[in-house]
Parts: sequence; C-alpha cells; structure tokens
Amino acid sequence: MIRKAILFAGCALWMLVTATVSAQQKIVVFQSDFGLKDGAVSAMKGVASTVSTDLKLYDITHEIPAYNIWEAAYRLEQTVPYWPTGTVFVSVVDPGVGTERKSVVLKTNTGQFIVTPDNGTLTLVAASLGIAEVREIDETVNRRKDSQQSYTFHGRDVYAYTAARLAAGAITYEQVGPRLPNEVVRIPYQAAVLEGHIIKGSIAVLDVQYGNLWTNIRRDLFQQLSPQYGDVVHLTVLHKGMLVYKGDAPYSQTFGAVAKGKPLSYLNSLLDLSFALNQASFAAVYHIGSGPDWSVEVGITHKK
Repeated sequence: MIRKAILFAGCALWMLVTATVSAQQKIVVFQSDFGLKDGAVSAMKGVASTVSTDLKLYDITHEIPAYNIWEAAYRLEQTVPYWPTGTVFVSVVDPGVGTERKSVVLKTNTGQFIVTPDNGTLTLVAASLGIAEVREIDETVNRRKDSQQSYTFHGRDVYAYTAARLAAGAITYEQVGPRLPNEVVRIPYQAAVLEGHIIKGSIAVLDVQYGNLWTNIRRDLFQQLSPQYGDVVHLTVLHKGMLVYKGDAPYSQTFGAVAKGKPLSYLNSLLDLSFALNQASFAAVYHIGSGPDWSVEVGITHKK
C-alpha cells in the first residue's frame, strides 16, 4: 500500500509539473503602436529580461496605427493561434492609459495568455478562440518596483512586468489578480453572415503593403455560395452605411488571372475572402479603409 501511495504521489507530482511547464513556455510576444523610433519597446523588453534572462522575447508588430484598438484586435487574432499553448502576449494600444479601464490577462480556450488593457483589444480573440478565464492585474503585487508615480507607461511598468513573471513561472495565473466574469469590452462590428444569397461582413484590415481589402468572410462561409474560379463576385463597400464602392471582381486563384490594374477576388493566407487590384492598391484607388465602420456585401454570379 505504501509503495502504491508513493507511486500515486509521484504520478500526481509529474502531472502537476507537466501542466505547469505547458502553461509557462517562457515565451513573451509583444505588440504596440509605439513604433521603433524611440526606446519604448526596448524598455518593455528590458523589464521582461530583468524578471528572467531565460525568457524568449518576440514581436508581432509595433507599427499598429496610433490609438487603433481595432487593428490591435485583428493582429492578435491573426497571430495568437499559431503560437504554442502557454505563450504570453503583451498588447499595448492604450489611448485610455491611466484611466479607469481594467488591466487584464485573458486565457484563451486554446491556452494562450494575453496581457492588455480591456478596451476592445480582445474583441476578436474572444470571439474566435473563446475565453477560458479573465483576471484583473493586481497592481499592488504585479507592478515594476518604484513605478507607482508613473501613470502613462503601463506597457512597461505593469504589462511587460506581469507577462514576464507569468511566462517565467514567478507567478501562477491565479496570482495575476482576482478573477473577473468571462466577458471583455467588445467593439461592435458586422460579423460575417449569410442572408439569402448575400454575405454581409466587414473589411477587417488592409493588406498594408499592397492595399488589398481583407474581409472577415471565412472560406467555409463563402463556400456556401458555391464559388468556382472565374465566377463573378459582386462587391459593395459601405462606410458607416454609406455607399463607397460597387463593382465586380472575378474569383481568382492568382493575381495574374486578371490584367494589370483590374480587380479580382481571392482567398488570402488566412483563407478569408479578399479583394485586390493586380499590381495596384484597391484601398488607395477607391479611398477605402478598414475597421468596424467599414462593411461589405458580397454576391456571386456563376459563369456559364
């Protein structure tokens, strides 16, 4: 009996250690709207390294347009699913820094952690990956030493510090702070839905290098219109409900399927329906933006 008890205890300890390791990969991934012109990003990484030099520090981007919470939300959704369980993300696009907005750590249903202000940044990840748990950061414990007089750089003093402690195993997730209801601040937007023979959605983001329009219409929803390459996709773009563009774009496998400067529709690398001009910027030519105020309606005419 004693031997069995020892064996059982050993197995339980092994399971506990394994669970801890899987939840804390020593990986921290940063994004912000800071840019790289000054030392802000380096300061955050310096704080994280001070917590533990064993951490592996990476970036999503620091070129989020200033104050653009929606794009921060999109870049998280674009990136988080490709990182291992236990990865800790820091997202700092925080026009309300120093105000009453909550500082939180969300754990997704897929096991990643996101340290951020609860200001809408979690809108898309909460919808696509789900919320396993949300905790508010207890700044009496999880704040860089001697930083209490600083009110405008929570990315350095609170978020990078808390993320590093969590990723390094210096604190457990429960020690981040009190648990909150499994809900976050959400930015209203047009979710992708099929209504009759029309799909309604939004322009989630622009392919910033080329000016293509990336919608939130996933491949599986678009497939309900039974598209074939060469079919004509009818696109209507609205900004705050006002018509901005209406036109046709053949459904294409490659950009070269249409002449230079001509429109096409295609599935991007995330398998979302997108629109482009071959070797030109759709967004610039037609003065189209992205975000929750930009919606689309999509129909299709099948080739004969």
